[in-house]
Amino acid sequence: MEILNSFITMINDFLWSSVIIILLVGAGFYFTFKTKAVQLRHFKRMFNLIIDSAGNKTSGKKVSSFQAFCISTASRVGVGNIAGIAIAITTGGPGSIFWMWFIAVIGSATGFVESTLAQIYKIPAEDEDSSFRGGPAYYLKNGLGYKLWAAIFAILISVTYGMIYNSVQSNTISLALNNALGADRMIVGIVITVLSMIVICGGMHRIAKVTEWIVPIMAGIYIIIAIGIMIYNIKALPDAFALIFRSAFDYKAAFGGGMGAAVLTGFKRGLFSNEAGEGSVPNAAASAETKHPVTQGLVQAFGVYVDTLFICSASAFIVLLSGDYASAGITGIELIQWDFAQYFGPNASVAISILVLLFAFSSIIGNYYYGEINIMHLTNKKWPLYLFRVLIAVMILFGAEAELPLVWNLADLFMAFMVLTNVTALLILFPQVKAALTDYEEQLRKGIKSPIFNKKCLPKQKGIFWWND
Repeated sequence: MEILNSFITMINDFLWSSVIIILLVGAGFYFTFKTKAVQLRHFKRMFNLIIDSAGNKTSGKKVSSFQAFCISTASRVGVGNIAGIAIAITTGGPGSIFWMWFIAVIGSATGFVESTLAQIYKIPAEDEDSSFRGGPAYYLKNGLGYKLWAAIFAILISVTYGMIYNSVQSNTISLALNNALGADRMIVGIVITVLSMIVICGGMHRIAKVTEWIVPIMAGIYIIIAIGIMIYNIKALPDAFALIFRSAFDYKAAFGGGMGAAVLTGFKRGLFSNEAGEGSVPNAAASAETKHPVTQGLVQAFGVYVDTLFICSASAFIVLLSGDYASAGITGIELIQWDFAQYFGPNASVAISILVLLFAFSSIIGNYYYGEINIMHLTNKKWPLYLFRVLIAVMILFGAEAELPLVWNLADLFMAFMVLTNVTALLILFPQVKAALTDYEEQLRKGIKSPIFNKKCLPKQKGIFWWND
């Protein structure tokens, strides 16, 4: 395992030290400039769209805009928002939090582009009473005509989310419950596997229903706890902010790798958490029933803010306000549990374990959906999907007892491969998104509160199978 971990670390160092960061940041700035900062101009509209769609009901097994948002948020908001932030601070320093904020604002534009594209190139499921399907594999195939590229991405995301990322979630659940309750990690893995299979085998509609219920509750509780801690330690709050900004721009430390470590760690943990540019969220975005592709693009762009600026920031201040966190000599979920013990006493680790369970479990079922959509892109036969579910179960069990560094390094490696594939496609297909956004904003200027899409506004209509002329 040590040899494998060292080899994966070497590849990650190469990809993340230059290639991925240049591609992600460059694409984020490009999309921000070309859309005139759509993620900032339409911030209020993003929020209103989510609120307005929260109570909407759909017919049969179709998925509402809010449910699609919850599915993507379920995948986004997982252990990366809790354990991943603790790891970022201990390895990259407090300055890594600033760079996570930075990549969230820039990445929100990328999130808008990929989710809008997913809506443009979505296709109706074979069952008329079911949801839509879409995502990078679909716009790679239908938008660009790259069938082989689409198939490779479909396999890549299925392995990454269904197997690698779910092993990360299982790993953190088992560590948290073992640390808090002394629970056997394999027993925990078995229980999580069974619960996951119950939801997963119910299909997209059950996943949507479960995430619609669990996501607002878990996120709300966690943010309220964090706000309470910040209020209680309000005198120390300015120092915490100062530490973040000072560490982020500590040029003196940069010569020793300090600033560089903060930037790299912040980018990696930020992307792992908010997933902008990976090509994962578009799979959920495409499933929504909307009148205009840009509508869901805006909704999903706001999801990047929810994930990083709200949830990740909550974790960051929980760690930074706890005192001398560095002296604890631990990281990941164990550090978060230690922090909670400083605030609420030794029994608090049990409470955080329950929250971790909700966060990680929601991610497991959200991650599965991304895999299912792409397995169905590859084939209409049922047996590959059943095999995929079996492999997911195996990886959940594997993750429950795997070593933490190997699991996280695998996640970083597969994340890099997905970014390389997806962002390249986004750059090529961006004119489609730009045209759709222009059409959307023109309708808003005319006083149309809920714009309706016509694909004739796009420079290319080939490969678009759902939207009417």
